[in-house]
Amino acid sequence: MAKKLAVIGAGLMGSGIAQVSAQAGWEVVLRDVTEGALARGRSGIEKSYEKFVGKGKLAAEDAERALGRITTTTDLDAAADADIVVEAVFERIDVKREIFQNLDKLVKDEAVLASNTSAIPITKIAAATGRPERVVGTHFFSPVPMMQLCELVRGYKTSDETLATARAFAESVGKTCIVVNRDVAGFVTTRLISALVVEAAKLYESGVASAEDIDTACKLGFGHAMGPLATADLTGVDILLHATDNIYTESQDEKFAPPEIMRRMVDAGDIGRKSGQGFYEH
Repeated sequence: MAKKLAVIGAGLMGSGIAQVSAQAGWEVVLRDVTEGALARGRSGIEKSYEKFVGKGKLAAEDAERALGRITTTTDLDAAADADIVVEAVFERIDVKREIFQNLDKLVKDEAVLASNTSAIPITKIAAATGRPERVVGTHFFSPVPMMQLCELVRGYKTSDETLATARAFAESVGKTCIVVNRDVAGFVTTRLISALVVEAAKLYESGVASAEDIDTACKLGFGHAMGPLATADLTGVDILLHATDNIYTESQDEKFAPPEIMRRMVDAGDIGRKSGQGFYEH
């Protein structure tokens, strides 16, 4: 199987995908628009490898070899000889479409173009290219090195061969895959967590129960590892607001209409762990 991967976007998700891929033997080129973003991404990968080495889960020489398989660049042309390209940039359709339009002109005919989007229909992204059958969703979960799931999303024109290549790639980096056969906004996982977060936020907003008690109910009643409001703080209230808005716009299903409190929290900058305040103080 081919072993050359390009990852577009060196944020938390992109650097995580680069990290697990390099560890699995893929030659990885990690691309972002600024040297600063690339330096932060590479530093995050180094620290993560160090933690795994420290815990005895990864040999120091294997970590060093994996790091040696990652090159960084600000040049999109570096994706030209990749067998698979995974886009992991901000969740905005215009940004993603522009990247895919450019990649379409650059990459080889047989390359698979994948998006790590969590809520935007793959068909909309694929339509920016002349090869929609080669475009697929590979939705990894954060933090990528720890989370085992990869949600594979079939766009309206995605071919069986493209889906099979995406599955082989995800499984080669240690992930278990589920397949989304119909390209609905939010796929399976984002729809489920969005519906749960929206309802939890409504219960909290209307004073039915505290954030702690709502999360405890989900943890102890349903066996969830983390409650929905703590998950919102970890993911970012702004990210989830954006995702629920996307799904609501596409589906017009009221259960995805985000409550006012989520909008006000984002307006105020209380977006979760990264700001120090969300549904909880951090």
